[in-house]
Amino acid sequence: MITLHHLRIGRSLFCAWLLEELHLEYELKEYFRNPKTFRSQDDLKSVHPLGKSPIIEDGSLMLTESSAITTYLMEKYDSENEFHPCREKINTWAKYTQWLHYPEGSAFAPLLIDMLLQRTKDSSQRLNEFSSGEIVLHLNYIQEELDNNDYMLGNFSAADISIAYVIGVADTGKHLAPYPKLLEYLTRCKNRAAFQKAKLRVVE
Repeated sequence: MITLHHLRIGRSLFCAWLLEELHLEYELKEYFRNPKTFRSQDDLKSVHPLGKSPIIEDGSLMLTESSAITTYLMEKYDSENEFHPCREKINTWAKYTQWLHYPEGSAFAPLLIDMLLQRTKDSSQRLNEFSSGEIVLHLNYIQEELDNNDYMLGNFSAADISIAYVIGVADTGKHLAPYPKLLEYLTRCKNRAAFQKAKLRVVE
């Protein structure tokens, strides 16, 4: 059975969502952040030296990094290509891979800066200007690429779980008012039965 290590208030919920979409059984182990530093504590660092989550264990394999976990789960458990395109359809597979890695590769950094600035009394005009400009750039791009589709590739794929994560962070930061299509997209994603099951199990 897969073990999912979950640091509360983080990205593990979205890994659980994928496990639920795949109808995989998994054991959940929860960890709490240090209330002063908001970072992980020694219990999670005893599992992995970085103290980050999600982490999965599957047999002898321990794996970190959301995109790597998604790729592994797709290769091992999605043999019918229900949630990712086959590599023979190289152009569709390439676009899927782009959207899978895009959130953490490009879109998340300005949202993280914005989140940290909102949590502190300190301010930085340079960081504010950078993050706000980049957030608009990325949200405009995602909304334009989504167009009138229900999901990023038309049909739901594992890449939508990655995109829904950053759209959710943007929503928490109150950035989605000018982006009705992204709000509808986020609602559509979160209304999926698998997300609802993951949300009940993985407490934030």
